[in-house]
Amino acid sequence: MAFTAADVKKLREQTNVGMMDCKKALQESDGDFDKAIELLREKGLAKAAKKAGRIAAEGVVCASVCADCGVGAIIEVNSETDFVAKNADFQKFVADLAGVVMQDNPADVDALKACKLGELTVEGALQEKVLTIGENIQIRRFDRYDDSTFNVSYTHMGGVIGVLVGLSVSDNLKGNETVFQLGKDIGMQAAAMRPTYMDKSEVAEEVLNKEREILMAQAIEENKTAAKPKPEQILAKMVEGRVGKYYEENCLLQQAFVKENKVSVEQHIKDVAKELGGEIKLVKFTRFEKGEGIEKKVDDFAAEVASMAK
Repeated sequence: MAFTAADVKKLREQTNVGMMDCKKALQESDGDFDKAIELLREKGLAKAAKKAGRIAAEGVVCASVCADCGVGAIIEVNSETDFVAKNADFQKFVADLAGVVMQDNPADVDALKACKLGELTVEGALQEKVLTIGENIQIRRFDRYDDSTFNVSYTHMGGVIGVLVGLSVSDNLKGNETVFQLGKDIGMQAAAMRPTYMDKSEVAEEVLNKEREILMAQAIEENKTAAKPKPEQILAKMVEGRVGKYYEENCLLQQAFVKENKVSVEQHIKDVAKELGGEIKLVKFTRFEKGEGIEKKVDDFAAEVASMAK
């Protein structure tokens, strides 16, 4: 599989590894991007890279919970420029769409577009907004939590990141302000620390096996230059210890709580529940980051001017 200079540049941006090492990794992997990242990690040159890539598109993420019914919704709507994303009218439109998701419970984006928003369908309102604003606007994704969970929303940096948190709480704690703040703190945790899973039990065995392979390759590489090389059984124990670190980095409940990093998020939830004399359990969370995984075209203005001058 062939690769281009742009692929080398993209790999360098995602891994922060030198250009020549990135090129070599792509050569060794025959142009397979994910395999190249694995090779760099095995050599200890790159940390685990999020496949989603860098944030590249504009838009807004809105996360909210209905004050009356307790239903929660989170939605991402993309625009072409940051200027439009910061527009109050555009932000209200996105918030209105979140309201439609709460009320009508559409199955997917196409179903949402068929829902009513005022006198128009969502699709009609979307097209009207495109004409008014003058940019392509796309509803990308959404999620909805019904009132079976105690739902709390968290929005970071005016809609750059949104998180919806669903808690199971005992009857004596429903509507409790401390539980509400706990939900906000969990949302902030998810926004800041980017967990991939809620709990370590969700990590597939094949993912763990692949991680073990990479960690063992790293350990062997480190062992080659160690003053006192370690036996294989010690390396195996080191790898299992690093798997624990993988959980702490990627699983929300196992992460160190950002406000008190001596305890995990899971332990903090237990501590709050005990203090309040009730039961609290994190059931689910949804985290959207605007433009996550979308590649944005970057125009080279100087090159454009030069080509026009020819």
